[in-house]
Amino acid sequence: MNDLNCSRWVSQIRRTGGCRQPTHEVQAVYPHRWAVPQGVWRRLFQAAEREIDILTYSSLFLAEDTGMIHLLASRARTGAKIRILLGDPDSPQIAARGAEEGIGADVMAARVRNALTLYRPLQAVPGVEIRLHDTVLYNSIYRADDDLLVNIHAYGTPAAQAPVMYLTTTQDEDSTAVYLTSLERVWAAAEPLHGMR
Repeated sequence: MNDLNCSRWVSQIRRTGGCRQPTHEVQAVYPHRWAVPQGVWRRLFQAAEREIDILTYSSLFLAEDTGMIHLLASRARTGAKIRILLGDPDSPQIAARGAEEGIGADVMAARVRNALTLYRPLQAVPGVEIRLHDTVLYNSIYRADDDLLVNIHAYGTPAAQAPVMYLTTTQDEDSTAVYLTSLERVWAAAEPLHGMR
C-alpha cells in the first residue's frame, strides 16, 4: 500500500470507526469489537444461507441479545448449519484468559457458563450444534458463508477492546483460509455439549 492510500485508510478509520480496504478480501477494519455496529452483526448472520460458525470463549455479547438468538434459530430452520464453539469453563485456558484480562479465572468461567445457558435453547433447533473447546484462542471467529468477522486478540486486552477485521473469501489461498482452517481444527478437537457444567 503506498503512502497516499495508507494515509487515506488511517483517516477513514479515525473518521468512521471502520475503513474500506483497497482489496476485495478486507471489507472493513474496526479498532475495537465494541465499535462494530450491531447492524453489521445482524446483516452478517441474516445473509447466511449455508453455514454460521462462532468460535470464541464466550461471545456473551451475542448470547445476551435475544434477537440474535432468534436470528440464529431462524437461519438454522431455513437450512443453514450453525456451529457454536465456546471455551470449556473448566479448562486452564479459560482461567489463564481471565487472569490475563485482569478479571480473574472465576469471572471468565462464569461468563462462559452464562453464555452456555443463553445459547442452550438453540440445541433444540435442528441444524445447531454446540461444542466446548480447550484451546488457546488467538482470535475469535464469526463466520457466515464466505464472510468472517475476526476479533484479533491481544495479550491482557479484553476481546471487546481488540480490533476486528471483516473479511470476505475471494480465493482458496487468501487469508480467510488461514482462519477457516484454524476454526475447523478447533471444531474437530472440541467436545459436544451435553449436560450443563
